[in-house]
Amino acid sequence: MAAEKRPVSSTLWMVLFGLGAMLIAGVFANTDETAAIPYSQFQTYLDAGKVKQVVVSGDTIRGTLTEAMPGGKTQFTTVAVPRDLAAALSKQNVEYSALVTSSAFGTLLSWIIPPLLFVGVWMLMSRGSGAGGMAGGLFSIGRSKAKLVTAETNIKVAFDDVAGVDEAKAELHEIVDFLKRPDEFGRLGAHIPRGILLVGPPGTGKTLLARAVAGESGVPFFATNGAEFVEMFVGVGASRVRDLFEKARLSAPCIIFIDELDALGRARGATPMGGQDEKEQTLNQLLAEMDGFDRSVAIVVLAATNRPEILDPALLRAGRFDRQVLVDRPDKIGRVQILAIHLKKLTLAPDVKMEDIAALTPGFTGADLANLANEAAVVATRRGGESIAMADFTAAIERIVAGLEKKSRILIPRERRIVAYHEMGHALVALATPGSDPIQKVSIIPRGIGALGYTMQRPTDDRFLMGLHELENKMTVLMGGRAAEILLGDDISTGASDDLAKATDIARGMVLRFGMDKGLGPVAWDTEQGQFLGQPGAFWQPRRFSDQTAHEIDMAVRGHLEAALNRAVAILTENRAQLDTGAESLLAHESLGADELPAVTMRVG
Repeated sequence: MAAEKRPVSSTLWMVLFGLGAMLIAGVFANTDETAAIPYSQFQTYLDAGKVKQVVVSGDTIRGTLTEAMPGGKTQFTTVAVPRDLAAALSKQNVEYSALVTSSAFGTLLSWIIPPLLFVGVWMLMSRGSGAGGMAGGLFSIGRSKAKLVTAETNIKVAFDDVAGVDEAKAELHEIVDFLKRPDEFGRLGAHIPRGILLVGPPGTGKTLLARAVAGESGVPFFATNGAEFVEMFVGVGASRVRDLFEKARLSAPCIIFIDELDALGRARGATPMGGQDEKEQTLNQLLAEMDGFDRSVAIVVLAATNRPEILDPALLRAGRFDRQVLVDRPDKIGRVQILAIHLKKLTLAPDVKMEDIAALTPGFTGADLANLANEAAVVATRRGGESIAMADFTAAIERIVAGLEKKSRILIPRERRIVAYHEMGHALVALATPGSDPIQKVSIIPRGIGALGYTMQRPTDDRFLMGLHELENKMTVLMGGRAAEILLGDDISTGASDDLAKATDIARGMVLRFGMDKGLGPVAWDTEQGQFLGQPGAFWQPRRFSDQTAHEIDMAVRGHLEAALNRAVAILTENRAQLDTGAESLLAHESLGADELPAVTMRVG
């Protein structure tokens, strides 16, 4: 293809170069031998008999003198002035001349150069996406932007570099084996799966798994993003889908990976304002292509999304995305395996134990753990350490969870006292409540955007189910800060805003989704939306209960929150001396560890 395009490009540049040379020659023609003189001077030379010959072309007069002018030139050019005007000007001894209006050569250039320049730019834009193309080429807008990854590119990511998602790895191992040994897997009539959808929260390793498939499979791997199919021009996305699958058929067996599938596969007609023709055409083309290619052609479509709830049902039916693989947040064992990968290149101190770090990081994804390892290394480097100690990991966790320390944020003594009582209230209520996560650290050093203090708890186990009493205890601990402010007696502050929001979410979940309120019964009045991103449901969804039920729900939520606050107040009232002692110690030291907290004498069931 390059050999065919080169003559076109060379001819084009030669034409443009020739025209430019002609233009320059026309502008500077005869400038070395010819002098432009005023018409009045020409009349003087003519009256003196010094004009040898002239050539008249319209108003332009070119000629030769019998003797050289002061500049040493004998050839001249001038523009004629009307005879009557020239006579009048001569009587008054006025020097006069005229301007050239146009020339045949200039007229020719003005008519030829603009079309040729337009044709040249058009030819450059019409070229393909190869070298010399302009923005990928005008006619390449409908071509797929997928990046082709082959075995020659030496992808260094393998399944050994992915940890904490053993079930997902097993599923994708099977796909790799299908592609490598199709005859062995097809001896009993089995056919290769048509599509696999990786679903899970952000940062859990979906794209990393796809890269590992590229490194393990040894077959061509087309990587693209759902957003690359959608453009402002109608039909472009569908054209790119067709082009992608045409390339894949030519390279079969191969894998197509579409990241962020939700940008392309959002459910049709889901928006109240109507769907966009471009997006729907693109999705329809993808559906047709996934149904269209022959099962004997070994093409696997691998996609990833963290919003499966908004995908079109036609994408998820059998025959298109046959399998949905959950890539969830890792459990404690998975976090240990992920840390083993990220920490193997770091210089660690003897006191660092991956099990302890994993215990401190419940809910962390693989990306969070990679960031934690880097932050710990930064903390150790900043303090000038020879290795990364466990204290560096603890500081990195605090930095990630609570934000940067704001030591420059100076609180007035009254506010520091309120914050100290608030945080100590959380800590003592947690110590007095059975089943609460152990306290690791209490601090009144401001962090992040709005946190004036924090109480860090360390879960002992990964939890997947929670009972009614556990949820009530969580709300009680969250209300411990407000309860301490009430007992302090000055006034309640805005410091409990985040605690109240979290406690309200728990209470609403108990009433609306989990059926844990006796008055409202075991009814799910609401369904959870956005299972991975935690986004609320669409605002246009109708309410599925009456106004009376809504009032009862509000009263039930308020009742659970008031009960939690009363329990927290009762606990701190019984332990008022420990609250005062702990708050004063916190004011003096700013941070307290678990072994520095006062002992709580009361335990509640």
